[in-house]
Parts: sequence; C-alpha cells; structure tokens
Amino acid sequence: MRRFALMAALAVAPAWGAAFETNATAAYIYDQSTGTVLLSKNADTPLPPASMSKLMTIYMAFEAVADGRLDINEELAVSSHAASFGGSSMFLDTTDRVRVEDLLRGVIVVSGNDASVVLAEALSPDGTEGGFARMMTDRARQMGMMNSTFVNSSGWPAAGHRMSMEDLGILANRLITDFPTFYPLFAETEFPFDGRVPSNSRNRNPVLSMGIGADGLKTGHTQEAGFGLVGSAKQGDRRVIFVVTGLETRQERAEESSRIINWAFRQFAEKEVAEAGTRIASADVWMGELPSVGLTVAEDFSLLVPVLNQGEIEAQVVYDGPIEAPITAGQQVGELVITLDELPEKRIPLVAEADVARGGFATRMRTAALVLWQKFGPGSGDEVPEEV
Repeated sequence: MRRFALMAALAVAPAWGAAFETNATAAYIYDQSTGTVLLSKNADTPLPPASMSKLMTIYMAFEAVADGRLDINEELAVSSHAASFGGSSMFLDTTDRVRVEDLLRGVIVVSGNDASVVLAEALSPDGTEGGFARMMTDRARQMGMMNSTFVNSSGWPAAGHRMSMEDLGILANRLITDFPTFYPLFAETEFPFDGRVPSNSRNRNPVLSMGIGADGLKTGHTQEAGFGLVGSAKQGDRRVIFVVTGLETRQERAEESSRIINWAFRQFAEKEVAEAGTRIASADVWMGELPSVGLTVAEDFSLLVPVLNQGEIEAQVVYDGPIEAPITAGQQVGELVITLDELPEKRIPLVAEADVARGGFATRMRTAALVLWQKFGPGSGDEVPEEV
C-alpha cells in the first residue's frame, strides 16, 4: 500500500485576520462547537493553578453524585483540617454539618477552601485530603490531562501542585458536556449560605455580569500564580471556552476576558463545509469488483473560519491505497486534512460511499497479470495493457 494525498478545494472563505495578543503568561482559547483551538500560548506548561484547580474537585464531586456515592442532600461533617483554612472560605467550623449541594455552591460561587476539603475528605479512599489529591491526579490522567498533578483539593499554594491551561480547558469542556444539569451552578452570582459572612457571598467571575453570554466557570488568584480565569460564553449556537493566568490585577483579568470573548465570537464564523454523504474524492480499489470507491464524509461538518478577506481552503484527501477489497459502506478509509493559516490542521474522517465486494477468479487473474506486466513488461511499468 502507498500513502496517497490528493488536493481538494472547499467552497468557504477563510483568511487570517490579526492574531490575538494576550498579556496573560499562558492562555488557551477553544471553540467548543467546532473543536477548534483558536489560541495556545504556553498552554501545555504546568503552572500553579490557584483556585482554578477546584474545578477538578467539583468534577469528581459531580461524578460521585451522578453515580450515587454522594447524595445531593447528604450532610457532611467538617473536620478540624477543613475548618483551619483561611483565604476564600465559607467560614465553616467543626460543629457544622453541611449539605452536599451547599458545599458545591460554596466551592463554585464563593471558592470555599474549607468546602473543597470537606468534599475531598468525604470522597478520599483514606479519608484525607492527600488521598483525594492522588485520586484527582489519577482521574486527570484518565481524562487526558497529562500536565496536571494535584497535592490538595483547593489550589492552596503547594510545591508540585500544577495544571496546564490546556488541561484546564479540557476539564471545563468536560464539566459543560458531562454535567449539563449541574453546569448552571457556575452562572450563579451569589451564594449567601446561612448569612454568616455577607462579605464573602458573591461570585468573583467578572464576566458573568457583562451581558456577553458568559456563564462560568472559575477564577483563581495567588501571589505566585497571579490572576487567572477559566471562562466560558455562549452566543447563539457557538460556545467558547478560555483559560488565562498570570495577569497582574483583577481589572486586567476582567478586561482580558472580555476581549477574548469578543474576539472569538466577532473574528470567526462557523461555516458549513459539507453535508453527510457528499463525495469528496475517489480512491482506487485493489482486488475488488469495482476499480474505485467514492470517499464521503459520514456527518455534516463545519469549520470555524476568520470573517475577513476571501480565499480558498487547501485540503488534502489522504489514504493508504489502493484500498483492498472487500470494503463496507461507511468504513473509514481515509481523512480530509484541512489547513488554515495560524490554526491547527483539521482532520475529518472519510468513509467508503458504497460496498465493494472482493473480486472473483477473473478479477484476481486480471490483477495478477497487471502486476506481472508492470514488473516485467516493456518499460517496467511505464506501459500497461489495455486488456487482459
């Protein structure tokens, strides 16, 4: 088999506008609707995540509720370890027993370090926060988050507690898609709990109140990490997820997040490229009843393209061929590789348009004769017989 690459042109209008420049030390911007990474700046570098790493604690708590290990109305005890935390807090003490739902809101809305530890100790295999942190690291690896290592449940500064911005983007995407029932909690702007600390009842996410479709997820700040945000916004049918860190002030974080959302939605548009069943190319078939088979896309697919200028997308149809029969309709036999300036390549599976049965005796004899002619005939393959 040989690797074939055929050029193809697609009828959309891409061309790159100005690239986004961010003041964040690391950033990741992802268009969820099309699976397109719009920006990646130091995105695979493990960095101190501050409270943004609470998203992993939240994810695992959501999983526990979903599979019945926790009940949303269950009341959990507060240990002295949990109650000892300062910083962002629900100001829990060891006399409290707190509903799981309130703890989740306490982590999501007011970033409670104490609430994170209560959930962690309840789910830990050995009842300790450290045991839960090891679970967090193992679960992160299972989810493809290879640049994340957890030492605690809250993001409290600790040696070795690290996440990459891309991993935080992966985690945000999973929270949104895996737990649509719980996800609206991230849009809540206030959680007064029992009224004990009115000054710490408001969500710190600055984009929730901007009227630009923002509905999550989590801020973070320590002296080491700077100001960061894992955010998401939805406008129409499109959703954008973004992660920034290393900003110097709350104001800069708010302004940068707003700029990212506006840029992602205004500078790109989703374009339908091909409907399911559209023939993109044909591929040669080896030892089949038919000499070729059409290559099609199995599902409707669209691309995110810059809105400025006009141009033609360059695409390659790539497959190992000739494709050996038998071939089943719908079987993946190649890929459509699309390249856009400044954006990562997009690979779309191509499937066989129809069944191609393996040829009978006559087909095998014809193929054998053709191979012999190409190997030993005049010109050693420069000429082929018209008929065998």
